[in-house]
Amino acid sequence: MRSLRLVALLAIPAQMVLGQQTPSTQAGSLTLDEAIATAQRNNPGFLQIKNNVRNADAQVRTAFGALLPSASGNFRTNYQQGGTQYVQGVALPGQSDSYNGGYSVGINYNINAALAYGSRYAKANRTASEADVTNQAEVLRALVTNQYIVALQVEAQAALQDSLLQTAQGQLDLANAKMKVGAGTILEVRTAEVAVGQSQVNSLTQHNQAQIEKLKLFQQMGVPADMSAKLTTPFTVSQPTFTLDSLLGLAQRVNPDLAAKKSRDAAAQTNVKLQKTQYLPSLQLSTGYAAQSFGYANSDILASSAVAQAAASRRNCLTTDSLRVGAGLSSVPCGPGTLTAQELDAVRASNKPFSFQKAPYSLSAFVSIPIFNNFTREANLEQAKVTRDNALNDLRARSLQLTTDVTQGYLNLVTAAKTVELQTMIAGKATEELAFAEESYKVGAKTFLDVTTARGTYEQALIARVNSIYEYHKAFAALENAVGRPLR
Repeated sequence: MRSLRLVALLAIPAQMVLGQQTPSTQAGSLTLDEAIATAQRNNPGFLQIKNNVRNADAQVRTAFGALLPSASGNFRTNYQQGGTQYVQGVALPGQSDSYNGGYSVGINYNINAALAYGSRYAKANRTASEADVTNQAEVLRALVTNQYIVALQVEAQAALQDSLLQTAQGQLDLANAKMKVGAGTILEVRTAEVAVGQSQVNSLTQHNQAQIEKLKLFQQMGVPADMSAKLTTPFTVSQPTFTLDSLLGLAQRVNPDLAAKKSRDAAAQTNVKLQKTQYLPSLQLSTGYAAQSFGYANSDILASSAVAQAAASRRNCLTTDSLRVGAGLSSVPCGPGTLTAQELDAVRASNKPFSFQKAPYSLSAFVSIPIFNNFTREANLEQAKVTRDNALNDLRARSLQLTTDVTQGYLNLVTAAKTVELQTMIAGKATEELAFAEESYKVGAKTFLDVTTARGTYEQALIARVNSIYEYHKAFAALENAVGRPLR
């Protein structure tokens, strides 16, 4: 019966790890897919990367907007109080309060080669930003998957420690039973009690670590932790069915980090062409519409000025007439030197401080031919070429690293699968050894030291088996991360 119990204890972690049970559908369950989806919606670092696409979209709109003419408008108004003004120390006669204003609408259009390449460069940058988001999504998926597996591993280790605590308690019961019939010693009982205490400490430690790892999982997801949630996604252990060559070919096609490097290289190539446009001439066209207004706050100032001008005109006319008569020329008629009421009203009516008069229409063209700007163009072009060369080297380095990562991940997965088989066999042997030692101790064929030694071997074998299974799952997740997509 004890042998059957030990075999059952060996099977408990296997069922949990291999995932043969049906996933829980309770409200507090959390699958791996749900964890990944939650992380992609809430992880702060990932959301920051996604925000870069918004900047890239704005740059694309700006680049295409540069292909359109720019328009601007302004309106101005001014009030000037009347009084004596001094210009360079000279006093000017005071005038009445006055208003003046104006408005204008201008259109400018720049034509140069940088407009065409600017939009291409902006689109290439946006494509690269989108590729960065796709790559970061895969990185986040790998991180959440690995943490999910770690949390499951520690939970399995905690369950195993509970099982080992039961085994230690069973040996304590056995030592007490033998002591009651006079076949055991108090030393054996105390040794068994120490083993039970140590198992209790190990169980407590593993359960605490399980809570910590679950807390880290929710941190990766970017949401408050629900410590009561059950991790329900099953994982199975099996020998890899894919080949290394197929994985290498798949990685070269779908790896998002490699695709992001290609996008950055394409953007750098476009930027070199954009910088070369600094050597080409540009044409600027501009036109617009404008109007101005001026008037006095008091219309009588115009009437007074008109009266003064009429009087001055008559005096000038009389002077001229007297000179002509003295010279023997005919006399010229002179006006009365005054204005009628109707004329004064007309003068007052001409004061329109807010009546705008259109300015003459104008159209201008300006051609700029770059000749020499202190080697600024050359420096910008060289910097763009260096960025392009660095992007190409990054792409080559990532391609080489990808081959190494996928190959290493594949070899680790194959080794991990074989390790699980070996550790399962070792755990079975250790279980049989412990069962045989306990049965032999019952009949006095072995000492309690033999049982303790067998139990230590049994514990190490079961712990190593659980760890080997989850190391397999971690190796599988690492291979998926290297390839750049899920493989199961």
